[in-house]
Amino acid sequence: MFNKNDHTTAYGYLRCSTSEQAVHGLGLDVQKDQIKKYCTEHSIKLVQVFEDPGLSGADANRPGLQSLITHVKSNGTKLILIAHSSRLARDSMLAEIIYRDLRKHGISLVSVSQPNYYEDEGDFQRKLIRSIMDSFDEYEKSLIAWRLKNGRAKRVSLGGWHGGWIYGYRATKNGGLVIEPKEAEIVRRIFHCKKNKRMNFCQIAKLLNEEAIPTKKRGSKWYPATVKKILKNRIYTGSLSYRGNIYNGNHEPIINR
Repeated sequence: MFNKNDHTTAYGYLRCSTSEQAVHGLGLDVQKDQIKKYCTEHSIKLVQVFEDPGLSGADANRPGLQSLITHVKSNGTKLILIAHSSRLARDSMLAEIIYRDLRKHGISLVSVSQPNYYEDEGDFQRKLIRSIMDSFDEYEKSLIAWRLKNGRAKRVSLGGWHGGWIYGYRATKNGGLVIEPKEAEIVRRIFHCKKNKRMNFCQIAKLLNEEAIPTKKRGSKWYPATVKKILKNRIYTGSLSYRGNIYNGNHEPIINR
């Protein structure tokens, strides 16, 4: 929620087509006066004013608006003032898209003639559009997740690695796994300690830490759970496990059984 006390500086934005000025009297001078009055009443310094004279609110590529958005995203001032919500865009959907982009970058937008318009409980039409767009965002996220999940399943079924780091290997861009020689030696040693020396997970982890053997994550220590995860992972014997299924991998095994 916007709090005017959080802002001491602001940018102004003015837009007016010739027909709008004639019919509604919302000329650039009138808009600027309204913004200046608001700044005076709320002790806000107006840093700069961007203008789009004679341009339609249906055009998203207005030079003044684009310059403003680019400028405000890279500047410390995070407040934009407009005289009326219609100055941002005439099309409600376009206006909400612009507003959502500003909000993602922590930028507040205020219509000086409609103080509560951009609040959560403001204009009912904006609330409806926002709900529709939020639903589309959620649908898009779910669709992307579904595609990624099915893409991984397909890759694994063909013997390819489904992603992430794995000790002993280096993942390639095409979904392959290449053995990391130094790490692979540690993997073989862990299996040897378990099978031939009958050491438990805690003993193996302690041994690796005492010898300052590095883990995959820099600065991290070996833990019994980490050792157990390596010993239980089928990948070292040439298989791949994904979502409860076992597949033959295309990678070279580190442990031969």
